[in-house]
Amino acid sequence: MKFSNYIPLYKSNLHLAFPVILSQIGQVTVSLADNMMVGHVGTVELAAAAFSINIFHIGMLMGIGITMGITPLVGNVYSQKKEQEVGEYLKNGLLVHMGATVLIALVMGLLSVYLDRMGQPEQVVTKAIPYYLLLVASLLPMLLFMSFKQFLEGVGNTQIAMYITLTANLLNIALNYVLIYGKFGAPALGLNGAGIATLISRILMPILLIPFVLKNKQFKREFRIAYHARIKLKKLKELFAVGLPIGLQIIVEVSTFSFGAIMMGWISKEALAAHQVAIGLASFTYMISLGVGAGTTILVSHARGANDRIQLRRSIYSSFHLVVLFMGIMAILFVLFRHQFPLLFTNDPAVITIAANLLIVAALFQIFDGVQVILLASLRGMSDVKYPMFMAFISYMILGLPISYLLGVILEYGAVGVWGGFLSGLGFAALLFSLRLKRHIRFD
Repeated sequence: MKFSNYIPLYKSNLHLAFPVILSQIGQVTVSLADNMMVGHVGTVELAAAAFSINIFHIGMLMGIGITMGITPLVGNVYSQKKEQEVGEYLKNGLLVHMGATVLIALVMGLLSVYLDRMGQPEQVVTKAIPYYLLLVASLLPMLLFMSFKQFLEGVGNTQIAMYITLTANLLNIALNYVLIYGKFGAPALGLNGAGIATLISRILMPILLIPFVLKNKQFKREFRIAYHARIKLKKLKELFAVGLPIGLQIIVEVSTFSFGAIMMGWISKEALAAHQVAIGLASFTYMISLGVGAGTTILVSHARGANDRIQLRRSIYSSFHLVVLFMGIMAILFVLFRHQFPLLFTNDPAVITIAANLLIVAALFQIFDGVQVILLASLRGMSDVKYPMFMAFISYMILGLPISYLLGVILEYGAVGVWGGFLSGLGFAALLFSLRLKRHIRFD
């Protein structure tokens, strides 16, 4: 196929992906700002933030994954102009998502009792617990926002959530400055100040989004249908059947990095802090790929609903091209500036040295990470989520995590060894997802 034929698809994907990318970058920027500000308070505070966030992300991303199940289902019926079903998915989806959120929040809250039993330094755990509980409190408003956001992506609108996210993120950064350092007469709360800022900004997100969406002329009919729609057991099961595997797949992947962070704490608090620096930078580039992946899911679900296999295949290829190009460039930058990037977060020489070495490994897995994101997003667009979940488990838990433990702890290669396991898991996941995708479409 000629390159010129892909240009419209690049534009379509980037049109959908760009608002998602800005939203994702905004969220990562807030995390980076948190880490930068907290890191300059002290290494213990940075390590405590790393420990808390990596544990919290397990529950948070499980919830986000469940909300993501609505996107391909809505996208499929929306492209067929089945407005009644679009409204029904919204109402039933909100019920599934909020029920799951309450359950996840309860489990994550109870988990705080066991944070001191995970082999971390006592001073780190002491500072981590109150910050962790503030993050758990932010789950309900954040996932309510995500539920509406994923619905909007299903109907092809990625802009509204972008504006809300960026507004909330700017507020978060401003509150961080005030509450962490005690500016403008506020008490200097350190790490807890970052937690309070996160909670306030996440409460603001659904408060801004819901009224805006309800008054939008484009969605009035769908929301009116949703308001009068019945709760249907079939729809609830379908939403749960698609959303739960997505959530579990994300959890499997993220748990690899979370357990890796725990291993870093076994090595030293400097290794844990360096892990947080490097993973923060890698997450920044990952969110770009995730944005392109969101566009891919939308395009694939719409092409699938229209039964246009040529458009479906071309959409996947175009996303693949975009991500490989971007991740390749970022890999080069990670290597070239591996000693400079960590200076944004800390002045600790030991942390900077370890982080610089980790960025070399991060550069290697950038390509694999981007590729597996697009492959997985394509499968989600086809509502194929069950088998990818098991493939992710094999890649990350059966292969990646044991390699991290072997290299990092047993063979004593330290932080770099732990990240070597991450690289192995991502590479194997990309391979398995590509094999699965070939069962759906025939590549030219």
